[in-house]
Amino acid sequence: MSPKGSTDEYVKEIEAMRREKDYFFKEEAESPIPHRLRHDFKGLAYFPPDPNYRVHAKLIKDPSPQRVVLATSKGVPREMIRYGVFEFEVEGTKQRLAAFKSVPQPGHHHADESLFIPFRDATSGQETYGACRYLDIEEQPTDEYLIDFNLAYNPYCAYSEDYVCPFPPRENWLTVPIRAGEKNFPLAH
Repeated sequence: MSPKGSTDEYVKEIEAMRREKDYFFKEEAESPIPHRLRHDFKGLAYFPPDPNYRVHAKLIKDPSPQRVVLATSKGVPREMIRYGVFEFEVEGTKQRLAAFKSVPQPGHHHADESLFIPFRDATSGQETYGACRYLDIEEQPTDEYLIDFNLAYNPYCAYSEDYVCPFPPRENWLTVPIRAGEKNFPLAH
C-alpha cells in the first residue's frame, strides 16, 4: 500500500474522474443513457476506490497475435486481435486475463494502441453488470503493467439496448470477486 498522502490523492483523482463521467452521462448528447432516464439520473454506482485493486501485472505477449471473434450483445461478431495475457494476483490468488487490440480499420491513419480487457468476475450479475465490465490500458514499452480495477466500467449496452458490446471470452471469467470500479446501473433497462 502506498503512503497515506498518495493514497488520499489517488482516491481524490478517482472520485474526480467519476464526477466527470456522471456529468457526461447526464448532460452530454453523446451519453449512452436514454433521454427519458436522464432526469432521474443521480450518478453511476461505484465501489469505493480501493488502492488494493491496483495490481502489478506481467503481460505475456502472444508470439504471433491472432485475430479472434468475440460474441456481442446483438449477435454481431466483433473481430479483435488477441494480443497477450496479463498475469497478476488478486487477494493472494493468481489470475489471468487476455488482452485484445482493435483490428486496424482501412482509412484510419492512427492505430489504437490501447489494450482492451473485457472481463466477468464473481460479482457479475449481482453487484455488477451481468454481461461484463471493461478495462482499457495504455500499451507500455515493457511487459510490466499496473492494472487498476477501480477504473473498470460497464459497456454502453448496460445503459441502453441500442449499443453492440463485445463479451469476454471464457478465459476472462474470473472466479474471484472484483469489488472495484463501476457497479450495476440503477436505472437499467
